[in-house]
Amino acid sequence: MARIFVIDDNPLNLRLLSLMLQKEGHEIEQAEDAEKALRLLERSVPELFLIDIALPGMDGLSLLRLLKADPRFKSVPMVVLTAFAMKGDEEKAFAAGCDDYVTKPIDTRALPKQIAGWLSKAGQAGGDGQ
Repeated sequence: MARIFVIDDNPLNLRLLSLMLQKEGHEIEQAEDAEKALRLLERSVPELFLIDIALPGMDGLSLLRLLKADPRFKSVPMVVLTAFAMKGDEEKAFAAGCDDYVTKPIDTRALPKQIAGWLSKAGQAGGDGQ
């Protein structure tokens, strides 16, 4: 399965996503803010990012731009997860470089299939991904 990095400042969301993804067989790394995520990424490269927009300090879109500019992560799918479903937010997320945009509350039945699709696309585009 895949290494997935979940970045969300809400402990409940982190726990829910981590448990759900681990149940699917994925290895999960998690951070509550962008700064911690960047420190953890010094030692590993995940196969998928799930990034909340509303993070303390550096917001998720700024983090997304930084990650997309780094050659190590350029081909890693980055999915924005957000409760912000205001007009224009989706366009801002895609302009920042996200590969997909998912609004909260997350459909826990659909998410595993979505993740499989994102990982499959990344594997076809950038090598084996495993």
